[in-house]
Amino acid sequence: MRLPSGKLFLIALYALTSVLAIAQAPQNVVDALKAADKSIDEIAAIPADQRTFDNTLGAFDWVLAKVDIDTSLTVFMQFVSPNAEQRASARAADELVSEWFIGVTKREDLYRAIKEFADKKPSLEPDQQRLLDHTLRDYKRAGMMLTPENRARLQEIEVELSKLSIEFETNIAEDPTKLFFTKDELKGVPESVLGRLSQSRGLYMIGMDGPTYGALQEHCEVALTRQKAWMAHKRRAAKNVALIEKIIKLRDEASDLLGYANRVDYEIETRMAENSKAVAEFYAGLRPLVRKKAIQDMAEFTAAKRSHLGDYSARLNIWDYSFYKNKLLKERYAVDSEKVAEFFPMEAVVKGLFDITSQLYGIEYRDVTASAKDLGLPLWHEDVRLYEIYDTATKELLGRMYTDLYPRDNKYNHAACWGLQPRRVLPNGTVQKPLTALVCNFTKPTADRPSLLPHDEVETFFHEFGHGLHNVLTQVRYASFSGASVERDFVEAPSQMMENWVWNKEVLAKFSRHYQTGAPLPDALLDGMLKARRLGSGIETEFQFFLGQMDQAFHTNPTGSVDTTATMMDVFSTTMLYEPVPLSFYHASFGHLTGYQGAYYGYMWSLVYAQDMFQRFEELGVLSPEAGKYYRDKVLGRGGSMDAIAMLVDYLGREPKMDAFLKHLGLSGDK
Repeated sequence: MRLPSGKLFLIALYALTSVLAIAQAPQNVVDALKAADKSIDEIAAIPADQRTFDNTLGAFDWVLAKVDIDTSLTVFMQFVSPNAEQRASARAADELVSEWFIGVTKREDLYRAIKEFADKKPSLEPDQQRLLDHTLRDYKRAGMMLTPENRARLQEIEVELSKLSIEFETNIAEDPTKLFFTKDELKGVPESVLGRLSQSRGLYMIGMDGPTYGALQEHCEVALTRQKAWMAHKRRAAKNVALIEKIIKLRDEASDLLGYANRVDYEIETRMAENSKAVAEFYAGLRPLVRKKAIQDMAEFTAAKRSHLGDYSARLNIWDYSFYKNKLLKERYAVDSEKVAEFFPMEAVVKGLFDITSQLYGIEYRDVTASAKDLGLPLWHEDVRLYEIYDTATKELLGRMYTDLYPRDNKYNHAACWGLQPRRVLPNGTVQKPLTALVCNFTKPTADRPSLLPHDEVETFFHEFGHGLHNVLTQVRYASFSGASVERDFVEAPSQMMENWVWNKEVLAKFSRHYQTGAPLPDALLDGMLKARRLGSGIETEFQFFLGQMDQAFHTNPTGSVDTTATMMDVFSTTMLYEPVPLSFYHASFGHLTGYQGAYYGYMWSLVYAQDMFQRFEELGVLSPEAGKYYRDKVLGRGGSMDAIAMLVDYLGREPKMDAFLKHLGLSGDK
């Protein structure tokens, strides 16, 4: 998952921010916004006959970039800092910065300045024209054409939405849910997992972090324990149910003020899909194909459960899926996920990622963690590492990347990549280098074992690394187009494409090694993994349909008043083969509802392009520097400086096709 850097043209007036937020926010943030206000005042004051691209649009782009550079790390601490006071301060900073950005889009003097320049019909280079067009477009989308009364109401809504979104995310990150089980109740869970759990009075404490929860679901033989853990996991942050309903209502009001039929049409207007009708057609075309595979999967997994229990009337429950998938992997494909993990110690995976991407893209990595303070960059926890990435040929510093890879209390509890600072070429020719951060929650090391990654965690690492490289390898001039600042339904394509490397024999041979013996992953084990790659793909794809169509249903309701739990249950029933589970609240802990509002479909949409792009590597070689350079230049380097569809056609040499995507899902079709 890639998260926005914060510089998008969404956000609000410093003069109108709450006194409380200003009082709680760090002084560096307050000072940065004051300086930005002064710079914008100067842009607005330039006489019309003296306006140029550089002193108007270019200067505005730099003001927004500078706010990012000066505030993003402070704001980011809400997701990663172990210190409660610092997290609270970071949330106040986030609120303040968000409100400032909202206000920028409501400044009539700045809009007039940009319009004055546009009215000259200047002759511009393509990226400059794109910046002008997008700025005017975003002013319209921010309500500049509304009456003063409606514009003021829109601003109130946007400020409130910003606050509520921060609260929604905080409730997920700081949810305290823990369960306690006896060892008998955890029968089947490996000792390597039990050994890292806290104990109290003979009970093991189970947290909701990915490695712990995932291991229980995969290995625990006690169905009731799996069920209890699943229910607890789906009831996290339950207070968010009321919160998301308020958020949806406000989003609908804002969209109505702006003249859109629903929130999805507003959100998707600037993306590849363009409107909710295209998304509905996308799902409608895929669902019948995927349903066939899902039915086969359900039959296979149900048969495994019935055979295991000796009960030939047993039904597969949703909390059974991971357990029986793991059982099928072991018994049918001779793939033991715990054994596989022994060949992926974290140190080897990191080195493998570096070696592979160095060969592909002509880059090199330097660990500069010890020099972070000298670079003016914080290290918020002992787990954090900081790397500099250089071009091998030119020795030019391209950018920097943080990694924060292990779970801890109150940390963001999924995997995501933050674009913290953009690339920007300054008027004097110097380059502001991009900074990105990978935040993950992989299996932690213990006293006697290093961090050993199950194969799905290796895949997740490659995915997030794809986002990170998208941010770092960008070669754009203007910050607004830096890195992953592309259409949101394309943003996942580079990261999803990276997942393919962890399924390739040649690649895995380069970095898999047993943590004790150093032996590579055995061919027999790898062959089993490859044969089992499509195991459960129908069920898992339908789960993605469920999330995407739940998001669509929330944001296309004509009234904006949504009973989210009832709607979630309805969508679950129509997209999944499982029986719905009462009192489960997927949506309460589904963080994408604040980041992808109405646009979660983009994960599946992007996957079409990811698999199509990967075909060039399959043709030229998955470790081909030629294929890597071509991709770096044609896709990663361009960032958002051109429309994604035009970039794809240029890269592919043709219009995109769905064939590779269907093959990836284990489906056949002639689309």
